[in-house]
Amino acid sequence: MQLFFNSELTKDTVQFSFNKEESKHIVKVLRKSIGNKLYITNGKGILFTAEISLPNINKCIANIISNTLQLKRKYNLHLAVAPTKMNDRYEWFLEKAAEIGIDSITPIICDHSERKIIKPERFERILQSAMKQSLSCYLPKLNEAITFRDFINQEFSGDLFIAHCEETNKKSLKQQLKPNTDITILIGPEGDFSVKEISKALENNFIPVTLGETRLRTETAAIVACHSVAYTNE
Repeated sequence: MQLFFNSELTKDTVQFSFNKEESKHIVKVLRKSIGNKLYITNGKGILFTAEISLPNINKCIANIISNTLQLKRKYNLHLAVAPTKMNDRYEWFLEKAAEIGIDSITPIICDHSERKIIKPERFERILQSAMKQSLSCYLPKLNEAITFRDFINQEFSGDLFIAHCEETNKKSLKQQLKPNTDITILIGPEGDFSVKEISKALENNFIPVTLGETRLRTETAAIVACHSVAYTNE
């Protein structure tokens, strides 16, 4: 099954037209014709089944014949991850995290961050592509980039963790995770969180954790954390 995405679809939508790029792909590449079925999601959990009524390469039109709400996971995973120096590494993290299963991502600007500007439009496209690839009907939410100081002063729910490399007393993330529980995990930049940031996180009830015996890159640590949560909830 190939999944398409359009955020404007609702349960009341009866007909839908694809943009020029998607229309050309449907008609020329997939070779779809009148009566063929297509599957679309709005990223909010609904899977729409549509039937092509006009296979035009400039404006392919389809009629919605049914919609189904996909069950949501019993936990909510929020990763706050510092942007990496090399932008493609952060993009890799976004793609894989969306495929594994994540609900929201916040880029956090830390004391040791070398990259402080991101391109949210490109990040959004990567998340959409990964959602379609994994046949999920829930698009992860990409929050605006925010400083660590502003992020940590928000109100949180569920279990809170900060993964850092300082030689202090830390617990194993895998041993701390509980199924069906909302989770927020902080992952720092290449230079790690500063001592001040770690102290501030602990003051705000974040539990210091380790992700293993080896030192991981930012994007690798984020994926390990994401997979650990998914594995715990299998």
